[in-house]
Amino acid sequence: MKLSEQELEFLAANQSAAMVTVAPDGVAKVARVGVALVDGRLWSSGTQDRVRTKRLRSDPRCTLYVPDSRFAWLALETTVTILEGPDAPAQNLRLFRVMQRRPTGTLSWYGGELSEEEFLRRMVEEQRLIYDFEVHHTYGLG
Repeated sequence: MKLSEQELEFLAANQSAAMVTVAPDGVAKVARVGVALVDGRLWSSGTQDRVRTKRLRSDPRCTLYVPDSRFAWLALETTVTILEGPDAPAQNLRLFRVMQRRPTGTLSWYGGELSEEEFLRRMVEEQRLIYDFEVHHTYGLG
């Protein structure tokens, strides 16, 4: 599904989201995540050992709830593809450069500043991956 210009602008301005996945017993589970548009794709970062990663491996359906600082919001019903492997550190670098609005230079990470080399090394150590959201339906805004 192609997002509207208004939806793209909203997502570019609002990068905090609630990610809703489905547990094996059918109960919805919520986690706060950061999201950003990278080359027209909606991405978030995760790790191999996160519970949500395990849930998405068995059921890739996910709903994102993205609020602004007032009362507008956007919900996105999606299917998630997990991007992992040797490209994942560089993909995380691209994602966090967009999220932090830092096309070059150091990146913030847990209260410190990391060079690009250090950041890539940390992505490998943390076994970072990318959640790539394929949007099927949207609603909200306001």
